[in-house]
Amino acid sequence: MKIIGLDVGEKTIGLAVSDAFGWTAQGITTLYWEEGDYEKAFKELDPYMKYHEVERLVVGLPKNMNGTIGERGEACQEFAEKLREYYNLPVDLWDERLTTMAAERVLLDADMSRGKRKKVIDKMAAVIILQGYLDSKG
Repeated sequence: MKIIGLDVGEKTIGLAVSDAFGWTAQGITTLYWEEGDYEKAFKELDPYMKYHEVERLVVGLPKNMNGTIGERGEACQEFAEKLREYYNLPVDLWDERLTTMAAERVLLDADMSRGKRKKVIDKMAAVIILQGYLDSKG
C-alpha cells in the first residue's frame, strides 16, 4: 500500500511517496498553488496519485510549540478534509513541528546552495513528515 505525504504551504505543496511496504519515504516533487484553490491543487496531484496507486494520504499538521493549532494548522486541516472528500481515501494528519527546520538542516549538511535548498525544501519536509508517520506504524 503506497502512501503520499504532503507538506502543505500557502504557495507550495511538497510531495513524498512511500515504498509499497510502507518502510521508506522518497521525495517526488513540489507543486505550486494558491491557497484555497483546491481544484488546481488536486489536478496537479492527480497524476501522482494515479501513477503511484496511492491508498492513503498523510498531511503535515503544523502545531505551535505548546501543541495548539494555529492559523496554518487550521488551513492544513481544511486541506486534509478536502483531500478526503475529493479522493475518498483515508487522510491522516501528522504533527510536523520543526520538520522544515530539520529539512533545512539536512540540506545544509549536504552543502546545498541556498537557491537549490529553496527548490527542494518542501519536498524534503514532506519526506520527513511521511517517514515519521511510517516509523510510527512500525
